[in-house]
Amino acid sequence: MNSLALGNNISPAEVTHISSHGVWLLTRTEELFMSYDDFPWFKNQPINAILRVEEPSPNHFYWPEMDIDLTVEMIKHPERFPLQASSQS
Repeated sequence: MNSLALGNNISPAEVTHISSHGVWLLTRTEELFMSYDDFPWFKNQPINAILRVEEPSPNHFYWPEMDIDLTVEMIKHPERFPLQASSQS
């Protein structure tokens, strides 16, 4: 008999720094920088909303309070995803 309850996987992703220039995200393998120029949705958001990041699948990150979905590929190469990374005023 197993007495451990099954639940959601604990996400290893973590926002490690927020500055006037952008946000740093620590993943399983590296730390990535998201500038506000490339990821304007993070600018002017509450800190607790930025800090609450989930990793529903490997290399896929989700900020539920802001409804933002990003992958490592999008973060590393925002120029390849112009519609996703365009500024929304």
